[in-house]
Amino acid sequence: MSRPRIVIVGAGFAGYRTARTLSRLTRHQADITLLNPTDYFLYLPLLPQVAAGILEPRRVSVSLSGTLPHVRLVLGEADGIDLDGRTVHYTGPEGEEGTLAYDRLVLAAGSVNKLLPIPGVAEHAHGFRGLPEALYLRDHVTRQVELAAAADDRAECAARCTFVVVGAGYTGTEVAAHGAMYTDAQVRRHPMRTGMRPRWMLLDVAPRVMPEMDERLSRTAERVLRQRGVDVRMGTSVKEATHDGVVLTDGSTVDTRTLVWCVGVRPDPLVESLGLPMERGRLLVDPHLQVPGRPELFACGDVAAVPDLNQPGQYTPMTAQHAWRHGKVCAHNVVASLGRGHRRAYRHRDMGFVVDLGGAKAAANPLGLPMSGPAAGAVTRGYHLAAMPGNRVRVAADWLLDAVLPRQAVQLGLVRSWSVPLESSSPEVARVPGRPEQSGKDAGTAGTAGKHADGDEGKKQPGGEPAKGQPGGEPGRNQPGGEPGKNQPGGEPAKNQPGGEPAKNQPGGEPAERGPDASAGSRSHGERAKRSQSGSPRASGKPRRAVEAAGPRSARGGSGKPGKSSRASGTGSAGKRPTAPSGPSRSAGQPADSGPEPPAHQPPPGPDIAPGPVRRTDGRAVEGDS
Repeated sequence: MSRPRIVIVGAGFAGYRTARTLSRLTRHQADITLLNPTDYFLYLPLLPQVAAGILEPRRVSVSLSGTLPHVRLVLGEADGIDLDGRTVHYTGPEGEEGTLAYDRLVLAAGSVNKLLPIPGVAEHAHGFRGLPEALYLRDHVTRQVELAAAADDRAECAARCTFVVVGAGYTGTEVAAHGAMYTDAQVRRHPMRTGMRPRWMLLDVAPRVMPEMDERLSRTAERVLRQRGVDVRMGTSVKEATHDGVVLTDGSTVDTRTLVWCVGVRPDPLVESLGLPMERGRLLVDPHLQVPGRPELFACGDVAAVPDLNQPGQYTPMTAQHAWRHGKVCAHNVVASLGRGHRRAYRHRDMGFVVDLGGAKAAANPLGLPMSGPAAGAVTRGYHLAAMPGNRVRVAADWLLDAVLPRQAVQLGLVRSWSVPLESSSPEVARVPGRPEQSGKDAGTAGTAGKHADGDEGKKQPGGEPAKGQPGGEPGRNQPGGEPGKNQPGGEPAKNQPGGEPAKNQPGGEPAERGPDASAGSRSHGERAKRSQSGSPRASGKPRRAVEAAGPRSARGGSGKPGKSSRASGTGSAGKRPTAPSGPSRSAGQPADSGPEPPAHQPPPGPDIAPGPVRRTDGRAVEGDS
């Protein structure tokens, strides 16, 4: 008898817990495959501490292969599910495609940023759902404070050291609380010439901070924020975002270069392609986390609408606490469906919530007992250590070092603004330079998203991308990760422009013949053209969802969602959706080898950009090290 094949899509709280529990329950009697775009499980509650320089990124990243024995890890993202054929089609991080067959399928794809139709937000704001976004925010805030400290003009200084956070839920509150402490520490060591200090603003249309929590905890959090100088404005949000600032719903204008979007999340749009009953973007399941009419299909976490047995008629909220518990119950029910054990219905008991406000401050209500101050801080950090599936000693060590040593406020420049757009279909993966943009996938409802000006980004560039020739800036139109050039077929970038198909001898492109890595140069131009039109690589690192469905999927992002703005959808299991070319062919009327000259719009090297190709006397080009 063949071993059953179990495929798990997603390694968030629900997917990771499902895989870990299945590994223990099946006792090597099943083939378990975990499909995920990254090789780590991200402990999201501690992400604000990464942005504030308290924890290093690897502390909140738990290795999947190192902690999930007997589970096969496949790097990639599902872009099509054939329910009748019982297969999952995926695209890997380097554009390769594959198919996974299954006997049992667990959908735990999680959620993405929620994008609202507010003018300018997609172009000038960044979300906070993954490591790339946290690392970008840390560099960006550090840079703005440094530029403000060196500025003589008070208006410029005020704009650069003003940071606006939209969304006063758990994430937004923690980002504002930790961010205020981080920038105050920077200014104490390097005072500004104008005598000003950083200003943080927290906006939300809700009547109070963290409306999901007990009112006493909400008051505690707001009191701590105001003590640190955070401008908390409830009942107020952003009406319009521009390069130079934001217009608020109360009519006031705030000059700023930083807009952090923490409004909320929505389920991963992958489940929309299945043509199954939905509830507000989530896949309807029974109390056993099984999809009705599909005994082989399970769903858990943020993509599943799980009935709340304690409150009939309602569904469990999209929180990490529920997702973690979903995973355990789902694993038991998958094993029961294979004939071992009994099914369990998901029923939960509220264990309370914890919110880390930085330092010794926190708000918590463990088991319904409201707490604040150092006691709440101890409970909060103790809870996080107990809940983390790994790296506990390293996290505790970083906390100890942060308590006795000053933080290192430096820019690493590893993540650029254009690589973490707000409407990205994959916030956990940064966009990669040199790969063509995916038409229609990451466009979202408001176009390419980029950062509000980094101080090194040009005005009014699409997605907050820098003006041409700006030192340290980010690419403008037809630059890496930039907006595709006009008058190009399908809105694709011009030939030999970074952001389109890279020309030979360009960074991220194909290596020069007889140059470094010249083995690739022996391929024929026809092979290169064929591969460039396959459409598999994506700048965002997110695989193309080639849905194996009967009809075209509705564009993702249509619900005003956060991240995965537009993924095509289908209805479950039928013909595979044809993929459109994502880059121009080398044979499209232009010479295949344009020579080693850099593009005309290549910005000069700066503190936040790697040097472009340099001219050599032998006619070859080399890539400079950043």
